[in-house]
Amino acid sequence: MASIDKRGDSYRIRVCRGYDEAGKKLKPYVMEWTPPEGMTPKKVEKELNRIATEFEMKCKNGEISAAGDPKLADFCKTYLEIQENNLSPRTYEYYENLIRDLIVPMLGHIKLSELRPAHVQKFVQHIQTIPKKDGSMPSAATVKRKVACLQSILRQAVKLQIIKTNPADAKCLTMPQVVTKKVEIFTKQEAARMIECLISEPIEFQCAIQLAISSGARLGEIVALKFSDFDYDRCKVTFERSAYKVKSKPIGLKPPKDNDVRTVTIYPEVIELVKLLHEERQREAQELGTAWQGGEWLFTKWDGSIMHPQTPSQQFAKFLKRHDLTHHKFHSLRHTSATLLLYSGVNIRQVQERLGHGSLKTTQIYLHSIQEADEQAASALQSLLITQHKKPEADAEGEKQKAE
Repeated sequence: MASIDKRGDSYRIRVCRGYDEAGKKLKPYVMEWTPPEGMTPKKVEKELNRIATEFEMKCKNGEISAAGDPKLADFCKTYLEIQENNLSPRTYEYYENLIRDLIVPMLGHIKLSELRPAHVQKFVQHIQTIPKKDGSMPSAATVKRKVACLQSILRQAVKLQIIKTNPADAKCLTMPQVVTKKVEIFTKQEAARMIECLISEPIEFQCAIQLAISSGARLGEIVALKFSDFDYDRCKVTFERSAYKVKSKPIGLKPPKDNDVRTVTIYPEVIELVKLLHEERQREAQELGTAWQGGEWLFTKWDGSIMHPQTPSQQFAKFLKRHDLTHHKFHSLRHTSATLLLYSGVNIRQVQERLGHGSLKTTQIYLHSIQEADEQAASALQSLLITQHKKPEADAEGEKQKAE
């Protein structure tokens, strides 16, 4: 049974934890509760009993992980346990490293109840002074991403009622201003030139690039494709998994971002490329025999096992350099696909569904590129019209000079 003590305007609720192996009494679970202003004594008693019962149940169910007033370092372990199956594998790895290398060394010794926005603000300032591997200072976006990890940890502590408020709440902090990066895309001319250069490339690489442009899929989703994901008659492909790689672990698979399994229509020409690649894989499997480790993967290593998710990106950079094409990241093919669709008049919600965006707001970032393209087109047209308008005048002036 939880014990309750009145402390001024607040109440302290304690739940016994029992004894350790040596017979020493463990420090109890503790939480504080302050009744809202205007609450009658009878309502205070009723609400206090409800909160105490709920707190005791959470303690017994293991939802409250640390006794008394845990330090941030101790709670970080609990946070990682809770989030292991909720965060994406790469985000979990990033957070795990960040907690070990930065958050715990700087803030881990502070008790959660004593952690204040001032501590977090110093943390923000400290991050800004840590140079990257190339010697440059971190961008505002990098700082924001690292602080987001601490904010997530403390939100979890609030959910478990270990603390009342989040001292890392954005409203309490002064953060560096994040400058929204311009979306990198290939122009229509650049995309057309790229397609021309693809003809001389291996079928596998052609497939990867053509699928990226025609479907707008993410790199991990493309690498994780199987031949069974294609409807050859209807020219459709279904994206239901994404490949990822975490350091020191084998290549893994997860659902697409936002768990958005989707089917999109692609060009018949891309379907023909996929068929050719399938025939190539069958020949390779026959030649390797028992050494072939593949199954249905489109993009593979030499033995048929799934390709490393970053391999197409590296191949793409070399391809652009080899053909003297404008350098953009592989992900720019996704941006280009979206922009070309919008520029062709496709409804923005259709583009959202095709790309698998969880929010329409994400898709709207491409509208700026459309506006820029429209302004450039207007400018080009204006220049043409002005040139054409001045030309007759110039011709007339020339004829006048000849007559004189």
